[in-house]
Amino acid sequence: MATLKIEKWERWFLYASVVILVGFLVAILASIGEAGIHLPTDEGSLDPNKVAETPPFDNPGLRQTGDGAYEAVMVARTWQFTTGETDADGIPTITVPAGSEVTFIVTSGDVIHGLYIPQTDVNAMIIPGRVTKISQKFETPGEYTFLCHEFCGLANEQIGHHSMYGKVVVQP
Repeated sequence: MATLKIEKWERWFLYASVVILVGFLVAILASIGEAGIHLPTDEGSLDPNKVAETPPFDNPGLRQTGDGAYEAVMVARTWQFTTGETDADGIPTITVPAGSEVTFIVTSGDVIHGLYIPQTDVNAMIIPGRVTKISQKFETPGEYTFLCHEFCGLANEQIGHHSMYGKVVVQP
């Protein structure tokens, strides 16, 4: 019976490759833990054709659920977010006091959308018929823009995607 002979440098390369792969895995897991990264959760499903008739999406808006805790129920549709509140310019708005934790509960009634708030941990895909939930604590007063980061609409109809945004206003 023939035995497989591995040259010294080939063996060294294999060992080094395994060590490097394990090192990368440890680095990824450590960075996730250190950064406090949490994934959005899939909270169920609904008929995307009946979003406007399905609670709580039949009445989107901000609801206080406890001391410093809020739920922002939102609906994403092609080129717009519905938050239940708009500012004087018609921009969808969510207004909370500093130190609040906001749980975004979002669905789509038409195509895949995204919900991204720069400089926060909020980054989620909004899939038609699925309910996505993600939370963020807003400590610092100011305006935080949220936007759709998935191109929504048909390939030749991206003309309104750039206007799909809103803001979280964190008051002192």
